Amino acid sequence: MNNEGNLQKNSNSSISIQVSKSLTSKSIILQGNLTIPKDAKGIVLFAHGSGSSRHSPRNYYVAEALNNDGLATLLTDLLTPEEEEADVIIQKIKCKIPGLVLNKFNIKLLANRLIAITDWVLQNSDTQNLTLGYFGASTGAAAALVAAASTQYQEIVAALVSRSGRPDLAGVDYLRLVKAPTLFIVGGNDYKQVIDWNKNALKDLGSEKKKLVAVPNASHLFEEPGTLEEVARVASGWFRCYFQIKQHSNV
Repeated sequence: MNNEGNLQKNSNSSISIQVSKSLTSKSIILQGNLTIPKDAKGIVLFAHGSGSSRHSPRNYYVAEALNNDGLATLLTDLLTPEEEEADVIIQKIKCKIPGLVLNKFNIKLLANRLIAITDWVLQNSDTQNLTLGYFGASTGAAAALVAAASTQYQEIVAALVSRSGRPDLAGVDYLRLVKAPTLFIVGGNDYKQVIDWNKNALKDLGSEKKKLVAVPNASHLFEEPGTLEEVARVASGWFRCYFQIKQHSNV
């Protein structure tokens, strides 16, 4: 894992994280944006959904709200530009070759990338002592759940929040292994199937502290006035609550 050196507190920093694709292949570089407010109370790693990136305006909005509440944030791309381009090509021929899986829907790949990013955070001198949480959107929520279920992170991930997520894609076996307090946020006017996916996944979740919140009048993308603000408010409260509990339990 590549530590890019000390980062200035209370500032926005563009970072590059070196990730090994496998034991036999060359490493890749993932780009990210790290913000650490002064006296940060913890750090939230964002896992973006299918077809999205660290430049997602919705995730940026939530991240800024978390920063204002004293939480550091790290928004990274889980795929390289080349992998995203490959998805575009594969999408065109997918119907001709059964079984092809797009990178953006490869939950195991995305989870492994998030795990590698988590390792970077735990090794970087500016972030290694911060209480850690995950914020996942769409397929990124499934990746966050799989990462949180990994044995080495079950006691490290202090809280997890999903926005319009696909937790069902994590699979029951991984859901049952998640210990982090987990909040699923959906739009009250989202597709019934999406809401049902979240309700059913919540039942399988191993977390003792778990909750589903439906934001009134919100559709899948939370484009209605005030709805994304509500996502940010609820998510921030969840992280700050369980970060504080985690910190007190470590004293």
